[in-house]
Amino acid sequence: MNVMDKTSIPSDAGSADPVFPNRELIIQLVHTFYADVRSDRVLGPTFDAVIEDRWGLHLARMVEFWSTVMLGTRSFKGNVFGKHMAVSGVTPEHFTRWLTHWFLRTSEMCRPGAAAVLQKAALGIAKMLHRGYFGATADFEKVVLEARKAARVRVKATPSMSAIHS
Repeated sequence: MNVMDKTSIPSDAGSADPVFPNRELIIQLVHTFYADVRSDRVLGPTFDAVIEDRWGLHLARMVEFWSTVMLGTRSFKGNVFGKHMAVSGVTPEHFTRWLTHWFLRTSEMCRPGAAAVLQKAALGIAKMLHRGYFGATADFEKVVLEARKAARVRVKATPSMSAIHS
């Protein structure tokens, strides 16, 4: 049984500040985070070049993606790796800035437990994509440390994803 199905969501999951991510939080987080991405001097032009005038569609897909990752909804279908590998001009700075915005927003919008879970999931995804762009030996930890420093986030411990999706 998925720990995050409707019968097992913590009692405060409907509140504005849930212990674990819920759909309402994911919607707010995705929209706020991507507003930050769009206004970022490095990320904005890269995302705009790929997404063009389809931001509404992209945001809806990202809500489904994060709902699938965090809630186990399986509502997202797509080739995340392939789509990202088709984007040219990506540098380690793109990863640092993306993670910095994610750390800032999740820390700001979520309780520590939810922020830690969302950050751990994003780190796993970013690590996979970083390897795709720069190889298995690339210094991903440096990217993470720079992002955490920039966001001033000190994640002491992250809950196990298996505790959420078991």
